[in-house]
Formats: sequence, structure tokens, C-alpha cells
Amino acid sequence: MPNIEIVSYSGTGKTTEIAEIIAEAADARLWTLPHDGETKKKMWDALDDADTILFGSPTYMGGPAWQFKRFADATGERWYNRDWQDKLAGGFTTSGSTNGDKGECLSYFITLANQHGMIWVSLGQNSPPSRTNTDTATNWTGANGGVMAIAGPGGMPQGDLQSARAYGQRVKQLTERFAV
Repeated sequence: MPNIEIVSYSGTGKTTEIAEIIAEAADARLWTLPHDGETKKKMWDALDDADTILFGSPTYMGGPAWQFKRFADATGERWYNRDWQDKLAGGFTTSGSTNGDKGECLSYFITLANQHGMIWVSLGQNSPPSRTNTDTATNWTGANGGVMAIAGPGGMPQGDLQSARAYGQRVKQLTERFAV
């Protein structure tokens, strides 16, 4: 059975909502970073043993929340030792606006994974044609790097939730295919 771990931070609970959908679809375990960003040994051990690690954070000011950045900065020893080399990686983010520079946050995750020598799992979903109902269309924002969801006050569009579910399934399939 492949081992998929998700490490995520959520300031309002919206990113956790996406993380839970992905975790369920991928049969993954979700680790939610606390508000102080401190990472516990049990989580490090699980991530070190994982076949796949997914990263998640809301997009704040064009990048991940500082709590996630604290986690990422703490991976330095693992980077030095190449502990996560050749693991699969992926990611997701939310913001309150349509764009919100979510692509920049995903780029941060991709760079983090590349620094560790990990293999990135793209979203793998086509963008719908323009004039599609954005509430129900999957990947209506045209993301490629991972899930980008709008966490507005009225809730997330169903299409974003469907994209998250499909991404979790994709991650699971690829982990089963490539895990050794």
C-alpha cells in the first residue's frame, strides 16, 4: 500500500477543506501545521517514510503562509542528506480571490520539491472552454501545477472541490504506479 502524506497549513479552515478532499481521494494522511508552525517529530518520521508528500497552504501575499514557510525552512537537513530524493510531490492552495497569485504559491511548492530532488505530480486536468459555468467546471482557473481553489465567503465553487478530488485520485494512481 503506498504511503501518501499531506502537510498543510490553514488559517481559516478553507485550505483544510481542500486538503481533506484530496486526502480522502488519495487515501492519504493529513498533517495540519499548528498556528506556530512548529513541526513535531512524529510528523517528520511520517514524511520521511512517505512515498508521496503533498504540500498545502493558503496563498498570502503571493506565497505560502509563514507557518508553511517555517516547515519548509526546517527541511534543510533532509535536503542536505537527500532524504526525500525521488519521492513524488504535489500541492494545492486557496485564496479569497479568483487569482490571488495562487500560481506563485504553487511555484514555491514546486521549487521546494525540486530542491529536494522530488518528482512533481501536475494537476493533469484540462481547462474548460471560456463561458463555462465556473461553479461546476473542474479546473476552470486553468491551473497546471496543482489545485487552485477560491475560498470566498460563499464557499468554494463545486468545480474546485471536484478538481481537488480528481487530483487526489491522480496522486494515488501515480503513487501506486511508481512507489517501490
